Amino acid sequence: MALDNGKDNGKAIQALERRRRHQPQLAAVPAVVSGASSVVVLAASAPAPCQNGSNPTGNSCVRKEEVDPKLMLEHMKYVNFTTKNGAKVVFDENGDSGAQYDLVNWQMKEGSVCREPCPPGTRKAVNKNKPLCCFDCFECPEGTISNQSDSPDCLVCPPELWSNEKRNKCVLKPTEYLSHKEIMGALLTALGTIGVFLSLLVSTIFFTHKETPIVKANNSELSFLLLFSLKLCFLCSLTFIGRPSQWSCMLRHTAFSITFVLCITCVLGKTIVVLMAFRATLPNSNMMRWFGPAQQRITVLMFTLIQVVICILWLTINPPFPNMNMQYYKDKIILECAVGSAVGFWAVLGYIGILALLCFILAFLARKLPDSFNEAKLITFSMLIFCAVWISFIPAYVSSPGKFTVAVEIFAILASSFGLLLCIFAPKCYIIIFRPEQNSKKNVVVKIPSRTL
Repeated sequence: MALDNGKDNGKAIQALERRRRHQPQLAAVPAVVSGASSVVVLAASAPAPCQNGSNPTGNSCVRKEEVDPKLMLEHMKYVNFTTKNGAKVVFDENGDSGAQYDLVNWQMKEGSVCREPCPPGTRKAVNKNKPLCCFDCFECPEGTISNQSDSPDCLVCPPELWSNEKRNKCVLKPTEYLSHKEIMGALLTALGTIGVFLSLLVSTIFFTHKETPIVKANNSELSFLLLFSLKLCFLCSLTFIGRPSQWSCMLRHTAFSITFVLCITCVLGKTIVVLMAFRATLPNSNMMRWFGPAQQRITVLMFTLIQVVICILWLTINPPFPNMNMQYYKDKIILECAVGSAVGFWAVLGYIGILALLCFILAFLARKLPDSFNEAKLITFSMLIFCAVWISFIPAYVSSPGKFTVAVEIFAILASSFGLLLCIFAPKCYIIIFRPEQNSKKNVVVKIPSRTL
């Protein structure tokens, strides 16, 4: 119903509002208290209007001075107004008001919390089943940090950095490469040094006995060149150990490929000399004229120059370079030499493999030639070891991680070099030092009956 004495009603409501402002305890539920108080005041100060001598209840009109509590309750059923806050106050025929609820956010006093703030190194996560002041703290995952209290998120470290143990700071990742200071690097360095020493020892033995039949047999010049190339093979293995740099990456691969081709070419020349020498003993044969010392030098130079050209193209187009590998391990950086051009890398290895296979086939064919000291047998066995090492090297090289890749490559170089050195030269050194009576032309060269190859 409408209120005729709106001016009085407004004053009553304003009085209530002033009272509520001076009494803060009423501020917690403003809508409920304000609405209820307004109804009482309105019912008391503005009884239902009279029309034709009676009010809506059917009773006779009552003056303000004659208000009775029961009659005031009767009048409250007909109250209908809207508060300043927009809440509608109305009652049904039974005197019941519509259900209204106020959502109150009760703030706890300062210092009263469920737990302490999340420290740096953790992130804050709200628990939906608990009040806002209660939350969970989770440690930042590896590779992420938080450097503030109550941080809602963890920050990801840059690729070259990693989180510390407390997860509150990004630090430089440790680097890994094959070093001389670690056990594996020191062991491989020692093996390479021993190989150089043994090559020098054999060279010294051969040089001091260069006029003996066993040294002069099968071209002593190729023997000394082979020993020189073996020294280089052992030395080039040492370039793979240590922190990679631009020059070391280019040197280690090119030096290895060229020295190994020189080594295999010398063995190939010695194998051809064995075959040609046997053919020369046949009647009416002048094969040695076509493969004398000059032709042997040209053969070694030609096959080595081919590898030099491949290496020059490799270094010109896309050379090896130092690389920081951050993909294999999350918490450390692998310092390695990337091959640059994969075609160039496998080309130099393929060329070495072709020469080794050719040398093995020729030595295998000459292994049963009649001779009291047939060097082809020794070459066959040495090339068998060489091929076995490098065939097993390929899958091991591809599957090995980090510094173990370099270790596998060094092991292949050392194993094949030791195989050539021991298989070809150890038997000769044994005869020179411990069986000097067998170091004679009679025992080294035997007349071969007339037959065809």
